[in-house]
Amino acid sequence: MRMGRRCGYSAAAYWHNWPLLFLLLFGGGLLGSVGGIGANWGTQASHPLPPDAVVRLLKDNRIQKVKLFDADYNCLKALGKSGIEVMLGIPNDMLSTIATSVKAAEKWVSNNVSEHISKNAVNIRYVAVGNEPFLRTYNGTFIQSTFPALQNIQSALIKAGLANAVKVTVPLNADVYESSTGAPSTGDFRGDIRDLMVAIVKFLSDNGAPFTVNIYPFISLYNDPNFPVDYAFFDGSSSPVPDGQISYSNMFDANYDTLVWALQKNGYGNLPIIVGEIGWPTDGDRSANLNYAQRFNQGFMTHILTGKGTPMRPGPIDAYLFSLIDEDAKSIDPGNFERHWGVFYFDGQPKYQLNLGATNTGTLVPARGVRYLEKKWCILSPSAKLDDPQLAPSVGFACWRGDCTSLGYGTSCGDLDTRANISYAFNSYYQIHDQFDSACRFSHLSTVTNRDPSTQNCRFRIMIEPSASSELRLGCLQRLLLLLVVVYLVLIMSI
Repeated sequence: MRMGRRCGYSAAAYWHNWPLLFLLLFGGGLLGSVGGIGANWGTQASHPLPPDAVVRLLKDNRIQKVKLFDADYNCLKALGKSGIEVMLGIPNDMLSTIATSVKAAEKWVSNNVSEHISKNAVNIRYVAVGNEPFLRTYNGTFIQSTFPALQNIQSALIKAGLANAVKVTVPLNADVYESSTGAPSTGDFRGDIRDLMVAIVKFLSDNGAPFTVNIYPFISLYNDPNFPVDYAFFDGSSSPVPDGQISYSNMFDANYDTLVWALQKNGYGNLPIIVGEIGWPTDGDRSANLNYAQRFNQGFMTHILTGKGTPMRPGPIDAYLFSLIDEDAKSIDPGNFERHWGVFYFDGQPKYQLNLGATNTGTLVPARGVRYLEKKWCILSPSAKLDDPQLAPSVGFACWRGDCTSLGYGTSCGDLDTRANISYAFNSYYQIHDQFDSACRFSHLSTVTNRDPSTQNCRFRIMIEPSASSELRLGCLQRLLLLLVVVYLVLIMSI
């Protein structure tokens, strides 16, 4: 549901082989330790920050662990010698190939794990095989391929001599387990996949690997208007939910302990657990806002920094915030909020105060050296008429190729009037397409202004300069197609 995309960047540079020796000698003893907070680094953005800038952002905020959704060479190269622990992802669309070919698994491990450990000094600690592959919405697409892929990657790590230093896991959505009564103590794995889950759990246990789960109280609130809002947070304002002698004051603890009970009932009560994704979006829905996001993420950080854990699993919790940076090119099929999970905006600027318990100031440190395009915006022309027949198709096109997820009821730009809404759509398209003159030619409807149309709550963004990576990723063919689309639109609107 929250797949990342490759980031791509500069050319390779090679280092000596000491990191591989270091991991082989000492890595196994470090795997059981938990230190600091992690973050998910997704790159489904029209203008991603350069990988070097993202790694600097991680280090400035003393984020010690990062989870990637893909194995792009240049993202990993940027992490080289940083000391940041890496969980390296294999996308779901690769599971079938790896499941049916040991050689494919060995090649993947050689190219994406061994290579980066030995030559680029990347601290790879986990390989995440798939991403929430058993979601009900996938209708069983990855049921047959996930476990064989997991087994083949493990075999490849053994052959590469890395199995003690790099562990396999499968990031799973919390819907793989359930409770018949709603209480954690009646938790067990989902009936339709129970045998498969027990087999995977046994395999993880046999290989000293952790169970990885993604927990999202926000999704529960989004899907159920009757969900008790305060129960999603950690500030003790919710009515306690009893479970025998235990009372739960927040959904996270209850959900986490439901998993603990499921593991315990099946004979694996001591299996390590990693929270692969947890967070709260800031836009795209009435419950996705800055106040709720700050309340949830700070509450979660305060909760885990105590080291108390949950009632059923006392002790430190190993977790990765979702996510580091907003991604304006993600699919919005699950909801408009999907593009707004970051604790940082697209340009690496903090959204709100958040104490990760790592920096001296107790606040987020912004990205450094970010370069922006010119301070100009594309807006609806003052002379344009709202009954113009070309207006609706123009706005539709702008939102289709831009990002209008901040428009709508309860969103950050939900209080704009009609003309400002149209301007927002035009500007989104204009900025995403690098302020090309042709990107603000919606027939006679649009114009470029140097006056910032932003309001107190609604930010009309200025895009960051495209990096060398995004320029290369776009490519000549995509540029030609973009030009043809713009020309076609101009011709149609001129008729």
